[in-house]
Amino acid sequence: MKYLLAKMRKIYRNSRISQKLFIAFSITIAVPAIVVSFLFIRTQESQLYKDAMANGSSHVSRLNEQLRSRLEMIENASSTALTQKAFVDFIHSNMRSDGLRLVKFRQNQYEQMSNIIQSHEMINQLSFYVDNPNLYEIWPEIYHYDKFTPQDYWEELRDEGGAAYRLFAFKDGEHTLSYYRLVRLQGQQQKRPSIMEIRAKHSVFFKDLLEETVGDFFSVVMDGTNPSQSVYNPKHVFAQNAGEELDEVFARIHLQLDALQQNSSIKVKVGDHTYYALYRYIAPLNAYVVDIASHQALMKGPRSWYGFVVAITLVVLLLILLIVSQTTRRIFRRLDSVLASMRKVRKGQLDAKIDIGLDENEIGDEIDEVAVNYNKMLDEVQQLMTQVVDKQLIAKNAQLHSLHSQINSHFLYNALESIRMLSEVQRQPAIADAVVSLGSLLRYSMKWHSDTVTLSEELANIQSYIRFMNFMEGGNIELTADLPQEVLRYAIPKMCMQPIVENAVHHAVPLGGSIRIQITVRVEDESLLLIEIRDDGAGVDSRMLTSLQAALRGDPDSPVVASKNGLGLENVHKRLQLHYGKGCGLWIESEKGAYTCVTIRLPWENVNLGGW
Repeated sequence: MKYLLAKMRKIYRNSRISQKLFIAFSITIAVPAIVVSFLFIRTQESQLYKDAMANGSSHVSRLNEQLRSRLEMIENASSTALTQKAFVDFIHSNMRSDGLRLVKFRQNQYEQMSNIIQSHEMINQLSFYVDNPNLYEIWPEIYHYDKFTPQDYWEELRDEGGAAYRLFAFKDGEHTLSYYRLVRLQGQQQKRPSIMEIRAKHSVFFKDLLEETVGDFFSVVMDGTNPSQSVYNPKHVFAQNAGEELDEVFARIHLQLDALQQNSSIKVKVGDHTYYALYRYIAPLNAYVVDIASHQALMKGPRSWYGFVVAITLVVLLLILLIVSQTTRRIFRRLDSVLASMRKVRKGQLDAKIDIGLDENEIGDEIDEVAVNYNKMLDEVQQLMTQVVDKQLIAKNAQLHSLHSQINSHFLYNALESIRMLSEVQRQPAIADAVVSLGSLLRYSMKWHSDTVTLSEELANIQSYIRFMNFMEGGNIELTADLPQEVLRYAIPKMCMQPIVENAVHHAVPLGGSIRIQITVRVEDESLLLIEIRDDGAGVDSRMLTSLQAALRGDPDSPVVASKNGLGLENVHKRLQLHYGKGCGLWIESEKGAYTCVTIRLPWENVNLGGW
C-alpha cells in the first residue's frame, strides 16, 4: 500500500500543472456528479421495482379473477347439461331396445345437448362415460365407462365433492383443460358411477389471458403438483430470451409457491440472471397463476441511464479538459517561455533571456517577476563564468610561460655544455658545422613570434638537432620523415615533436650502437591528426612504461613537475591537453629491446590547431 501511494505521489509530482488542475476539477466536479447520479439511479431502481411489483400483483389478481370467472362458466354449463334429465335417463337405459326411441332421442334430447355445448365457445367437447352394457356409442358425447382412463378416478371425484378440474386432461391433456363431474353413482345395473367430462382447449380457455402483457411480466399457469405441467405463451419475449433456462426457472419458482403466502414475491437466480415472481393460488384448478419478470428487463431503463450518465460524464470531463487546457495555456504561456529559456540555458545558450515586454512603469504579475529575476540571474552567471574563465586562462598562461622557460633553459644548458666539452677535447674544423646547427636550434627555440609553426618548420628543426647530435655522438642516428606535401603545410604547436626525438636520442640508443627514428603522419576517423615518432632502440622498461602511461592518463590541469632527468613526455602531453582538451595529447607504446612509439594526437581540422 505504501509503495502504491509513493508511486501515485511520484506520478502526481511529475505531472504537468494542466494535468493536476484537470484531476482537481474532475475530483471536485465530475466524481460528485457521478456519485449523485448513481444514487439517483439506484433510488429510481428501487421505485421502479416497487411500481413493477405493484403492477404485477394487480395483474395477477386480475388474471385470478378472470380464470375463476371462466371456471364458473364451465361449471354453469355442466349444471345446465345435467338439467337435461331426459338425456341423462336415456343414456342409462337400454338404448338398443327400440330404434324409434333412438331416433327421437337424436332429434330431441341429443340436439338440445349439442346446442348447450355450442352456446359456450370455450367448451370444446362434452362427454358422458356410463357403465351401461346397453349403451349405444354412436355419438362422440356418449361413451362406455371402459373408455374412461383412469377408471378408478371416480373415487377421487367422490372424495372431492363430486367435481374436479384438471389443468391437463387425461385425454389429450397436453393442450386441454377438463372438468369432471359425477352424474350418477352405482345402481343395480351399474358397477361404476357415470362421469361427465367437459373439455376446453388451452388455446381457447386461456386465449388473451396469457397473451396479455403488463410491463415486462410473463404470465404462466402452473400445476400445483408438477412444475413441468404449465400453460404459457411460448412466443412471448421472456420465453424466447430464457431459452433452455425456462424449465429451470419454473422449477425453482414452483419450489417456493405457497397457497398461504400469496402476497409475497419470489426471487430466484438461474445462471447469471435473477427473476422475480408474483402468484395467486386457484383452488378449483389446484394451480397457480404466476407473473414472472427478469431483473434485467425490469431495470433496463435505469441501466440505460447508467450508460447515459457515463456518456455525459465523459463529455463533461472532455469539456473540463478543454477548459483547463485553454485556461492554463493562457495563464502559463509566459511561464512556458521561461521553461523554454531554461532548456536553452541547459544546452549552453546563456544568452537565452526572456522577452518580458513590460514598460518601465509596469510591475507585472508573479510570472513577470520570475522572468525579471531569471534574466538578472543569467547576467550574473555570465559574469561569474567570465571571471572563472579569465582566472583559468591566467593560471594556464602562467603554466605555459613556466614551461617555455624550463624548456629553453634546459635545451640551451645541455647544448652549450656539450659544445664546451667537445671544444676542449677536440680542436677540429667540424666544430664549425656543429655550431651552425646549434645556432639554428637556438634561433628556433628562442624565437616565439607565434605559438604555431608548420609541420615542415618543426621537422627542419628536428633535422638540425639530429645533425648536431650526430656530430656529437659520431653519426649513429638516422632520421626518416617522408611526409606528403599537403601535410607539411599544416600548423602544429611549436616544439611539440623535438622533446620526443630528444628522448629517443638520449634514452633509446643502445651503448655503442645506432638508432633509427621514423616520423609518419595519418588521419584517424577524419577528426584526429596522428603524428607517430617511432624508434628501434632499447625500448622502455615495463614498469617505467606503466608509470608513463598512468601519468598520461592523469589530470591535465595538475602542475607539471620536472623529473631528475629533465622535462619528459608528460610535459608535452599536459601542454597539448591544456589547449586542445582531453581528446588530444600523447600516448606511448614500447617493447623492451624492440621499439618505442610515441603518438601525438592533434585535431585534424587545421583551423582548430593552435599553439601553446
